[in-house]
Amino acid sequence: MGTTDEEFEDIRQIKDIRDKARAWRRKFVRYKEAEYIYGIQHKKLLELADKAGALYRIDGYVLINVEIFENFLERFHQPPKMTKTGGKRK
Repeated sequence: MGTTDEEFEDIRQIKDIRDKARAWRRKFVRYKEAEYIYGIQHKKLLELADKAGALYRIDGYVLINVEIFENFLERFHQPPKMTKTGGKRK
Protein backbone atom coordinates (compact mmCIF):
# COMPACT_ATOMS: atom_id res chain seq x y z
CA MET A 1 0.00 0.00 0.00
CA GLY A 2 1.85 3.08 -1.21
CA THR A 3 1.45 6.78 -0.70
CA THR A 4 0.21 8.74 -3.67
CA ASP A 5 1.67 11.97 -4.98
CA GLU A 6 -1.55 13.72 -3.93
CA GLU A 7 -1.06 12.61 -0.33
CA PHE A 8 2.52 13.90 -0.34
CA GLU A 9 1.29 17.23 -1.77
CA ASP A 10 -1.36 17.48 0.97
CA ILE A 11 1.27 16.83 3.65
CA ARG A 12 3.58 19.44 2.12
CA GLN A 13 0.77 22.03 2.01
CA ILE A 14 -0.10 21.39 5.66
CA LYS A 15 3.57 21.82 6.63
CA ASP A 16 3.77 25.06 4.63
CA ILE A 17 0.68 26.42 6.38
CA ARG A 18 2.12 25.60 9.81
CA ASP A 19 5.44 27.24 8.91
CA LYS A 20 3.65 30.40 7.73
CA ALA A 21 1.54 30.50 10.89
CA ARG A 22 4.69 30.36 13.02
CA ALA A 23 6.23 33.18 11.00
CA TRP A 24 3.10 35.31 11.42
CA ARG A 25 3.01 34.78 15.17
CA ARG A 26 4.07 38.00 16.78
CA LYS A 27 7.42 37.98 18.49
CA PHE A 28 6.70 41.13 20.51
CA VAL A 29 3.53 42.26 22.27
CA ARG A 30 2.76 45.39 24.26
CA TYR A 31 2.46 44.87 27.99
CA LYS A 32 -1.31 45.51 27.86
CA GLU A 33 -1.71 42.67 25.35
CA ALA A 34 0.51 40.45 27.48
CA GLU A 35 -1.74 41.10 30.50
CA TYR A 36 -4.65 39.55 28.58
CA ILE A 37 -2.59 36.73 27.07
CA TYR A 38 -1.05 35.55 30.34
CA GLY A 39 -3.66 36.72 32.84
CA ILE A 40 -1.05 38.42 35.00
CA GLN A 41 -1.48 41.87 36.53
CA HIS A 42 0.59 44.77 35.24
CA LYS A 43 3.11 45.07 38.07
CA LYS A 44 3.83 41.33 38.30
CA LEU A 45 4.01 40.98 34.51
CA LEU A 46 6.62 43.71 34.19
CA GLU A 47 8.58 42.25 37.12
CA LEU A 48 8.65 38.77 35.54
CA ALA A 49 9.39 40.08 32.04
CA ASP A 50 12.26 42.13 33.46
CA LYS A 51 13.69 39.08 35.28
CA ALA A 52 13.38 37.10 32.04
CA GLY A 53 15.24 39.76 30.07
CA ALA A 54 12.24 40.01 27.76
CA LEU A 55 11.50 43.75 28.13
CA TYR A 56 12.16 46.24 25.36
CA ARG A 57 11.55 49.95 25.95
CA ILE A 58 11.34 52.05 22.80
CA ASP A 59 10.20 55.70 22.79
CA GLY A 60 7.77 55.22 25.66
CA TYR A 61 6.51 51.83 24.45
CA VAL A 62 7.06 48.72 26.52
CA LEU A 63 7.31 45.54 24.46
CA ILE A 64 7.71 41.99 25.70
CA ASN A 65 9.49 39.33 23.66
CA VAL A 66 7.02 36.44 23.83
CA GLU A 67 9.57 33.70 23.07
CA ILE A 68 11.94 34.77 25.85
CA PHE A 69 9.09 35.30 28.31
CA GLU A 70 7.49 31.90 27.65
CA ASN A 71 10.84 30.13 28.02
CA PHE A 72 11.28 31.91 31.36
CA LEU A 73 7.78 30.91 32.51
CA GLU A 74 8.57 27.24 31.82
CA ARG A 75 11.03 27.39 34.73
CA PHE A 76 8.03 27.61 37.05
CA HIS A 77 6.27 24.54 35.65
CA GLN A 78 5.36 22.06 38.38
CA PRO A 79 4.67 18.38 37.76
CA PRO A 80 1.24 17.08 38.79
CA LYS A 81 0.92 16.25 42.47
CA MET A 82 -2.04 13.90 42.21
CA THR A 83 -1.41 10.21 42.80
CA LYS A 84 -2.79 7.52 40.55
CA THR A 85 -4.82 5.97 43.35
CA GLY A 86 -7.79 7.77 44.77
CA GLY A 87 -6.98 11.21 43.33
CA LYS A 88 -5.71 12.49 46.67
CA ARG A 89 -2.84 14.91 46.99
CA LYS A 90 0.35 13.79 48.66
